Amino acid sequence: MVTRDLSGDAQLTMNDIRANAATIGNIRLWERDLLGQTLGQLQEIRTYYDFASVSDDRYVIDGKYRQVHLAVRELNSASLPTRSFINERFTYTHGMGLAMAPVNEVTSEGLPVLFVKDLPPAATTSIALKKPQVYYGELTNSYVFTGTVHEEFDHPAGDQNVTTRYTGKGGIAIGSLLRRALFAWRLGSYNILLTGDLEDTSRVLIRRNVNERARTALPFLRFDNEQYPVIRDDGSLVWILDAYTASRAYPYAARTSDGLSYMRNSVKVTVDAYDGTVTAYLADTTDAIALAYQRIFPSAFTAMTQMPEDIRRHLRVPTGIFRIQAALIATYHMDRPEEFYAREDQWQIPEAAQRERATNPFMRHMIMRLPGEKDAEFIYMTPFTPRGKDNLAAWFVARMDGDKLGELIVYRFPNQSLVYGPKQIANRIEQDTDISRQLTLWDQGGSQAIRGELLVIPIEESLIYVQPIYLRAQGGAIPELKRVVVAHGNQVAMGATLEEGLAMVFGGGGSRPLAPLAAPTAGVSGATAGPGGGASATLIDALTQRAQEHYDRAMAAQRAGNWADYGREIEALGAVLRQIRSRR
Repeated sequence: MVTRDLSGDAQLTMNDIRANAATIGNIRLWERDLLGQTLGQLQEIRTYYDFASVSDDRYVIDGKYRQVHLAVRELNSASLPTRSFINERFTYTHGMGLAMAPVNEVTSEGLPVLFVKDLPPAATTSIALKKPQVYYGELTNSYVFTGTVHEEFDHPAGDQNVTTRYTGKGGIAIGSLLRRALFAWRLGSYNILLTGDLEDTSRVLIRRNVNERARTALPFLRFDNEQYPVIRDDGSLVWILDAYTASRAYPYAARTSDGLSYMRNSVKVTVDAYDGTVTAYLADTTDAIALAYQRIFPSAFTAMTQMPEDIRRHLRVPTGIFRIQAALIATYHMDRPEEFYAREDQWQIPEAAQRERATNPFMRHMIMRLPGEKDAEFIYMTPFTPRGKDNLAAWFVARMDGDKLGELIVYRFPNQSLVYGPKQIANRIEQDTDISRQLTLWDQGGSQAIRGELLVIPIEESLIYVQPIYLRAQGGAIPELKRVVVAHGNQVAMGATLEEGLAMVFGGGGSRPLAPLAAPTAGVSGATAGPGGGASATLIDALTQRAQEHYDRAMAAQRAGNWADYGREIEALGAVLRQIRSRR
């Protein structure tokens, strides 16, 4: 681990923001659980498709290094319109493709921009999914048969359904009567023995849950709780799982909550989403436990040099071990005996101040250019505050790209200076009268204002904070991104976009009153109004664009005879025009 000291008192300018365009351009405005709700409404398409989870990763898309969210569209047999042995085991056998969205782009309606969407999956960028069938995934907990007399449902196409036949090497041949009898007994279904729909070429696909499949193949390893999908260069889909070697017998070592004193992420496992092939790559050849397992099971491991490059560039430091490392560094960064004994400089990871989440929002993946580095890279980071205090003490990074995979860096702020921490910034946002008034107005209007994760974004030797604000209409299930709060030092501003918020903070503006904003109704985007700020050309252009959007929606509402929406859009248009005039 490397420790680097930062001044902490640097005042950023718009030139610093522009110099770190790769970091700013990948700020994660979409929160994974809220994006999952939105994708569930927009992209599940049919009732029997589900998104089990949303993961984030990095891709080079149209020549740019981008952070994206991915959600695999899996088949949920429990939601089939007619549940029968034929439907569940022969016809509906697999999921179809995924949805991919950049973490930082939003449509004019506040919805995510989709790089890959619909059925069959269509791409709007250089990313292409050419083998979208998902036979092995996170929701696939049941067995199915392929190569039967029945065609398999592939995807809907208008009023018709497109069918397919499985051509992979996954599964077990079940053609003989003896095998059918054995599987009927093993799977607890006499239909397998009695049905006349199986043929000599039929195969049964079992253990299709990728986590269960990997654990069954490698029972002597521990697995991280998160698995994530990767689109390969040939358009196929694989899952990556992180595996650990672990022991409770390592002497003179700190212990985790479950008693472990030794843990290494020595194995990377891939599971093909089409044929279920499990491949375990030995990533750490200095791990004595992993090497012992390799000698015991020589055919179980593959050398890391044989991992395809299009998979290797998506490897990461897993969440489980990063949490343990962060918890240990909070104490063991103290290298003076008297300081360590007295716990004078104990750190802690800030707690979420907004709403309950399954994971700590201050631990996150992001693309950024680290201080002193030339290029932006994909990292895992978390901030630290002093124990019992709210100011920021340091931030901790795990690097992931190329040969830097696994490198750890602590960026430390001086103890004698005050650097605002997440809780202090959250309180400043709460106390801003203009922001508070706007959020209260939304909540009183019958919709729900949802405050997203407060993002800590290191820039050069300082920090900016970014918090997305979402709106969900009363009775609706689609959160829309409507505002972005930006904070740096003593300045807090809320804009309709990240660019507006940055222009207000770094372009000579500040937090000024927002024009009233009508609450959205189900299916209709809320009227938008721009915040005040500096008279920069960027902000004027953004306000002009929003004025055009309100005008277009007003005309559409007029043609549809929806006079309530027409009135709201015209009122919002007038508010934006007044803001433009006040800045000229």
